This record gives sequence, C-alpha cells and structure tokens, in this order.
Amino acid sequence: MTKIEMTTPLVEMDGDEMTRIIWQMIKDELLYPHIDLKTEYYDLGLEHRNATDDQVTVDSAEATKRLGVAVKCATITPNAARMDEYDLKSMWKSPNGTIRAMLDGTVFRTPITVKGIEPCVRNWVKPITIARHAYGDVYKNTEMVIPGPGTVELVYTAADGTEMRELVHRFDGPGVAQGMHNLDASIESFARSCFEYALDLGQDIWFATKDTISKKYDHRFKDIFQEIYDVEYAARFEEAGIEYFYTLIDDAVARVMKADGGFIWACKNYDGDVMSDMVSSAFGSLAMMTSVLVSPQGYYEYEAAHGTVQRHYYKHLAGEETSTNSVATIFAWSGALRKRGELDGLADLVDFADRLEKATLDTIEAGEMTGDLARITTLENPKTLSTRDFILAIAERL
Repeated sequence: MTKIEMTTPLVEMDGDEMTRIIWQMIKDELLYPHIDLKTEYYDLGLEHRNATDDQVTVDSAEATKRLGVAVKCATITPNAARMDEYDLKSMWKSPNGTIRAMLDGTVFRTPITVKGIEPCVRNWVKPITIARHAYGDVYKNTEMVIPGPGTVELVYTAADGTEMRELVHRFDGPGVAQGMHNLDASIESFARSCFEYALDLGQDIWFATKDTISKKYDHRFKDIFQEIYDVEYAARFEEAGIEYFYTLIDDAVARVMKADGGFIWACKNYDGDVMSDMVSSAFGSLAMMTSVLVSPQGYYEYEAAHGTVQRHYYKHLAGEETSTNSVATIFAWSGALRKRGELDGLADLVDFADRLEKATLDTIEAGEMTGDLARITTLENPKTLSTRDFILAIAERL
C-alpha cells in the first residue's frame, strides 16, 4: 500500500508513563502503516528532561516556532515524591507551562462526544469549549518557604531605579509565599484569540475571573477583555448574532451547571486547568477531550488534556493487563496531522486525520471500548478491551 507523503515534519514531544506506552502503540498500529511519518523528535520524558536540565523542553518549543505544528504526549510535573522516585536534580517546572509561556497562546479544550457516552450533567446537550490562558499565573510563579517571623514584600524596581513596594504579609512564624505575574500583551493575545475563535465557531463566549477579590490582578484581565471587545469586536459579534458575557468565576461555575452547552468558556490559566478537567469528566472521561494550543503567530500544539495515567503504568510494569483510554492521545495526533495537511496543502493527510477520528468513534459506538467508558456507557453489552486491543480494533476499522 502506498503511504501518504508528508512534506514538513511535525514536532513530536514524547512523554511519560502509560501515555508514553500508548504513544508508541498509536504510531506503530495507526500511523506507520498509512503515513510516511515525518517528525522532529524530542524526548520530554522526565528522565531526559532531568539529564538535559530541562533544555529539551525549551528546544521543543523553539522547534514548534520553526515548524509550526507540534504534537505532545502527557508529561510528569514533578512534586516532592517524584524528586525521590526519579532522583531529580531539581523540581522541574511543568513542561506545558514552559511551552505555553514560550508560544504565548491560548489552549482550547473541547469534549469528544460519541453516541453511548452521555454527559452526567443531563442538560449539557452541546459541547462546552474551555479556552485557557496559556501564560503566567501559578505556572510561572516564584515560591518561598518562610522559615520564621519576618516580612514579605512585593518590590518593583523601575528602569530608573525608583521602587514601588507592597506588603504581602508580616509573618509571626513559618509559612509559605508566592509571587505571580502576567503581561498585558499576553492577556491581549488571549482576548483576541478567544473572540476570534468565538466568531469562527459562531458561539457565545463567557469570561470569568474573581475581580471583586483580586482588584488589580484579576481586574486587569476584565478591563483588557472589555476594552478589546468594545473597540474591535462588539460590532462583529452583533452581526454574527453571538454574545460576550462576563461574570465572576463562582457565578460562572453555578451558571454552567444549568446551561445546555454550545459556548466557549474563557478562563485564566489555573481556572482553565481545573475547569477543563471538570468539563471533560462530566462529558464522560478525562481521556475524551481535545486540546490545542493556538498562538497569535500561528503555532499549533496538540496534546491530550490529561495526565500520564500513573496507576496503569505501574500495573503495566508489573506485567498486568490495563485498559487505558487512548482517545484523546489519538485525537492529538489526528489534530496535528490535519493541521499539518491544511498548512502544507495535503488533502490526503487531512482526509486520513478525519478517517482516523471516525474509526476511533465508530469503534466505541460499536460497543468496543476501554474500561472507563464501558462503566458509563448507555450502550447495551459493551465489550471491554485492553489498551492494545482497543487500538487494534481502531486499526482494523481504519
């Protein structure tokens, strides 16, 4: 069989644990038989990040700027336990946070809907897309363990040497402190990306912060969004018949539970991280959500919106069979291949991406699925497949 030719490589970012195992299965069973796959490979597994002092993460982001399209496997963001487990030199920051900061984009996450997997929020009849700001906040923070009594301040030193100081807290004993930042330019890019995406989809967009409490930091987001909307988008939204709606984050959470879906919910970085997991889980599974980082410069990075499935990985290492859902990882590959085909004018590559997604959904709708879906499906007598057998069932249909 003649394989589909690619002209420009994808940036391939390998990852950790069970998703790394799935990553190779997808390439072996679903991609290599059909595509002359061209990638520029970067190993973002924790061991290699540690060996390179995390330079490999920076290199992969630079490659994405150069080649335009990347596909990323799930990776470990280490905590204290991982420091010991992997004998790390440092508690390296989130690779996703580093890449998002370098590309300065917005992450759009949308549930993958399929017959037989119904949302547990009964009134959600249409997908809800989470637009997550991809820069700053806690993902680029600076933290400090406070050993005892003392004063913590925020200090800004201007280029001319003048200072502004704000008291954070006078500590009577041990504690912790952190500093966060954001940039007007990044918030502006976030706002424009969200408004443009809403126009592309013809959907309303919500934006939510906690400006009543964070009267400078969060309020800055609210003001920039409103200014850009009023000047650049209000007339276009009215013509398109869609709405921009701002509310507090706690009000948005209450409202979304009673909505029917079919809109974009724009969130700051941390809020988007949390709410995308909530939305994906409520629509069926954390492994059933697409995720794409879109930068203002036209860079695209596709990934699964879930972690490395540590528990299944340990079972795999022990020689036990697992039934790990690979759908979001498959859709990361299909999304990246589709975008690569669109940018390079390769209709057969775009068509392959469409067929790969259809084969995946057809497999589930035929009652063949992984254990997480079999437990919640409304289809009668579902067949629970192992991690590999599910991918092989897709391969057969493909």
